[in-house]
Amino acid sequence: MRTTARATATAVAVCLTALGLTMPATVARATPGADVGVLADCSPHGTDGKMYAWVNANCSGTRLGSDVGNDANWGNNLGQFRGSDDNNATSVANNGHVGGNDVVAFYRTTGGADAWGRGFLCAGPGVSLVDLRGYAFTTGENANDRISSHHWVTPGACDRAAFISD
Repeated sequence: MRTTARATATAVAVCLTALGLTMPATVARATPGADVGVLADCSPHGTDGKMYAWVNANCSGTRLGSDVGNDANWGNNLGQFRGSDDNNATSVANNGHVGGNDVVAFYRTTGGADAWGRGFLCAGPGVSLVDLRGYAFTTGENANDRISSHHWVTPGACDRAAFISD
């Protein structure tokens, strides 16, 4: 069923593009849509316990990085994401192991006590968001090219409206 829904959504997007129209961006939602990929779509190494981010849609183009830990600032020179990785991701994947802190919270701003309040979006284990242009942070701001940090959390730590799961 998912393949049929994805194929239908892709066909609609191609037709709209041919007509010079675009599909509207949506706010983060709890149920997967056509732009939520299964793990195999964006997993270079299977379920390896890492989260990944790419510069282009469909987990393509330059891979910005991967991380088993947290990174409070994608723009500094610490952690796995550095410099120009900040505000540059268009697709992400959570290849984490199920259990404990298995959800990746992606933040609009750099980490710190106020990061949750400035917008976030969470991807459950085995979920790849293949086009962030279709998602928004909890603040309503589009998530594409706007991620500045990430943190591994439990499912209960993420607001249901911002939690994307398979």
